[in-house]
Amino acid sequence: MTKPGLYDDGMEWLDVSTENCPVQRTLDLVGEKWTLLVLRDAAIGVHRFEEFRRHMGLSEAVLSDRLRKLTAAGILRTVPYQEPGHRARNEYRLTRKGWDLWPVLVALRQWGDTYDPDPEGPVLDMRHTDCGAPVRVVVECADEHVALTPRDVTARPGPGARPYRGAAVSK
Repeated sequence: MTKPGLYDDGMEWLDVSTENCPVQRTLDLVGEKWTLLVLRDAAIGVHRFEEFRRHMGLSEAVLSDRLRKLTAAGILRTVPYQEPGHRARNEYRLTRKGWDLWPVLVALRQWGDTYDPDPEGPVLDMRHTDCGAPVRVVVECADEHVALTPRDVTARPGPGARPYRGAAVSK
């Protein structure tokens, strides 16, 4: 029996550098609370600066910063609009890259409804449009399309894994 975290080649997870970890890189882009809430609202159909600000109670400075970062990262794009008698402004729309974060948002909602539910019930009731069944996020096998648990998955260092070169850790 191998020790937990020990891979076939003898390398342990703690021997792998996390400097190029995709979870870390993703959190660098979207890991701030307000950023995820902007993405939540954009996915539900909020597009205008004032709507985001009013709905979330967010300061103009923080909202401007988050929208700027998300646009620079290619997660949101701006679409100009102009109401009669007013100056031109931009709406914010999710790009394909932004929509690819939608399952993450649904998973966070699902976790919150399960482990920290509101006593009155879910704030957002998400259902499949065609059949009306509740929507849920699952991890599945790409070939067999069956739901997987952590016990069904083997994680190994991939081709981008680099040796950890940090301070020595006592064993």
